[in-house]
Amino acid sequence: MQRDVGSLPLAPALRARLVAAGFQTAQELLETGPCGLSKEIGISKEEALEALQVVRQECHGDAARTAGGSGATRKCTALELLEEEQAQGFIITFCSALDNILGGGVQLTKITEICGAPGVGKTQLCMQLAVDVQIPECFGGVAGEAVFIDTEGSFMVDRVVDIATACVRHCRLIAEAHQEEDHLKALETFFLESILSHIYYFRCRDYIELLAQVYLLPDFLSEHSKVRLVVVDGIAFPFRHDFEDLSLRTRLLNGLAQQLIIIANDHKSAVVLTNQMTTRIGQGQSTLVPALGESWGHAATVRLIFHWDNSQRLATLYKSPSQKESTIPFNITSHGFRDVQPPAVTQNAEDTEMNPRKRPRREEEK
Repeated sequence: MQRDVGSLPLAPALRARLVAAGFQTAQELLETGPCGLSKEIGISKEEALEALQVVRQECHGDAARTAGGSGATRKCTALELLEEEQAQGFIITFCSALDNILGGGVQLTKITEICGAPGVGKTQLCMQLAVDVQIPECFGGVAGEAVFIDTEGSFMVDRVVDIATACVRHCRLIAEAHQEEDHLKALETFFLESILSHIYYFRCRDYIELLAQVYLLPDFLSEHSKVRLVVVDGIAFPFRHDFEDLSLRTRLLNGLAQQLIIIANDHKSAVVLTNQMTTRIGQGQSTLVPALGESWGHAATVRLIFHWDNSQRLATLYKSPSQKESTIPFNITSHGFRDVQPPAVTQNAEDTEMNPRKRPRREEEK
């Protein structure tokens, strides 16, 4: 972070302003932040954010080159990549149908985007994952912690309490059924207050706060090394208004996507984003598509689209490098994100008599 300001790949006029304002190193710029930098050198907050994105990416590249020694690029074989991939864990969703089409759950080191209309269950799944990421390893979890970045004000702590209570109860039932020592020991630290204390919540009210938070996140994650989930709910909301320069919006989004990829890989975490839907009109018809355009569609490794079929919620795996496209139903219950249960079969005397599969009783049997 001690890189000289004059060596950064910034516009010459901007470098001159920085030097004139007394900035000497990249570290000083990053510590100032976008608002402070904007006031110090007389540029807009958007320009300050874009400059800090460049500075942070350059510093990250320098750190990677230093760690790697003389070779700037890490070399490995396809077999090593396969072994690393198989060693990565999954965060279960408590909906076995969704876990199955995802290949086991939401995978660590990958970016998963959840798209859908309002009220279809995007935030519900995010809150479910923020609880599930903390499930102890002996119960099939990853024993991690969660960061929840909220841009829409949709995070409801009382709902998280319901989900966490149901999760703890589920694990207790497993422990009672198996009576294994590691299960009982894990439950000593897996309870409601512990779960809530390991969900780190950040409220961002505009895209400047969101970008600043994401770019400061690596430092936070270095101090909280158990974080295995980063949620941004939702990614589109701050970028869908107050933007006259769409090319600037595209550059900021591309920088944000790159930073999230770095976070997922460097900190072995799953990054989960929610996205809104927008209407695309063309050739005399309109269709609902994820917001932020085609270029943003390349940012996520996995894309899920939640939608309705009458009153039934459905999840479609739209994009995945390893799983086929599939659609499954799911429910939002008082306990959280769950599978659709088959209807209970009830039989009364009249049903039994009229069931053609049943052998009619003869008079002598009555």
